[in-house]
Amino acid sequence: MTRGPKPKENAVRRNKHPNAQALSSSTTEGRALPPGLGIKTAGARRFWKTWATSPQAGKWAETDWAELEITVKLVDAFYQGDVKLAGEIRQRVAKWGATTEDRARLRMSIEDDQGQEQAGEDAAAPEPTTTDLDDELYRLLNE
Repeated sequence: MTRGPKPKENAVRRNKHPNAQALSSSTTEGRALPPGLGIKTAGARRFWKTWATSPQAGKWAETDWAELEITVKLVDAFYQGDVKLAGEIRQRVAKWGATTEDRARLRMSIEDDQGQEQAGEDAAAPEPTTTDLDDELYRLLNE
């Protein structure tokens, strides 16, 4: 036996935040890495590509893209061995919703697109090339 009144059939969730964001899980076109930034490491180029095509990037304003440019410079320096920048990078990406916890704090959710075929996506996904990343890691470890 349950306690309290019987729940309504059409119960409405009342604690949904008015500024909550639901983002599509599909990646965006993104922007190309500006050549004027002088990025030298493959890790920083991968960082740019990951964020530029993320679901969050579809809602970004010009100021957000400027922040990404600054952050990718920090990531480039990090991959060149300046590990003191790790905390600053983490703080910056948290503001964009990098982890599940960050997205929950920002009231941001990523919705799965039901219209896409999973088998087609798996077949179309390119194999990641790690040759340049392996070379970069080898260089960093032997400095």
